[in-house]
Amino acid sequence: MTHSVQARRFVTQCTLATLLLGTTLTLNAFAQNWPAKPIRVVVPFPAGGGTDLIAREVGNKVVSNTKWNFIYDNKPGSGGNIGVDAIAKAVPDGLNLVIGQTSNLAINPSLYSKLPYDPSKDLTPIVNIGSSPVVFVVATNSPYKTFGELLAAAKAQPDVINYASSGSGTVAHLATELMQKEAGVRMTHIPYKGAAQGLTDVIGGNVQVYVSSVPTLIGHIKSGKLRALAVTSAKRTDDLPNVPTVAESGLKGFEATTWFGLLGPAKLPAEVVSAVNAEVNKALRAEDLRKKLGDQGLDITGGTPEQFAKLMRDDLVKWSKVVKESGARAD
Repeated sequence: MTHSVQARRFVTQCTLATLLLGTTLTLNAFAQNWPAKPIRVVVPFPAGGGTDLIAREVGNKVVSNTKWNFIYDNKPGSGGNIGVDAIAKAVPDGLNLVIGQTSNLAINPSLYSKLPYDPSKDLTPIVNIGSSPVVFVVATNSPYKTFGELLAAAKAQPDVINYASSGSGTVAHLATELMQKEAGVRMTHIPYKGAAQGLTDVIGGNVQVYVSSVPTLIGHIKSGKLRALAVTSAKRTDDLPNVPTVAESGLKGFEATTWFGLLGPAKLPAEVVSAVNAEVNKALRAEDLRKKLGDQGLDITGGTPEQFAKLMRDDLVKWSKVVKESGARAD
């Protein structure tokens, strides 16, 4: 090998080493200086709702543990698409985050023919905060005392039993469609524009079954106005320990939940992802926060960015199939 070739290789190696060192120093400096400004957390639903409550409770705990400052920005509309899209198109400087959930990250890509963002390409998963099952309820004077009895009646009389949800394409609607497919039964869906009228009608006996999230229905269940038949989580929820899961009630392996997680734009610096992930996980280990979220029917998850990314990928596949088979659309 000639001296000139050796010299060129040496220069190339030195150049690469210098670039790597420079990159490392730049990233370290970024991590030390971040966040220099308040962090905007977009909530893609109205203030006061379940998603908003989760975002603020977790964010406030993180703020109390750090010197960070969060600003909450409610951007509702289009099933959460408007808020998520705002972050998908934001600068990846670590100062713009969003709390997303199953509907706008795993269901809407199939539900809407033209979604302005691609969850798998335009966002960086940071941490899965937690999940909440949906629950099947009936009026307290309903003849159905168990989920098994409801399935038996639906199998004996296809399309006769009505079930209500807060809208087509919601997790509650699609979870029920998935359940019917696996159980081999058929009920008639009655979509409402929100929970209030549907609750009134099931309590009054105008519809036989109502399906919604645990936080939405838990107060009516505990007051005795509704009877809970089954929850859709893999295990029983702590707030309703006496209510069996759908899996326990005959559909082995069934699970369908609404999860909530924190994300940023694509190409978010690894140092930001690591820092936010660590602080949110720390917050989720605090007993006072766990109790607040648990009282709202949320099962705490936490974990790594990779685990959250896998959950998103898996549920994109799962719910796209359910959306297609149900024929649900929202444009």
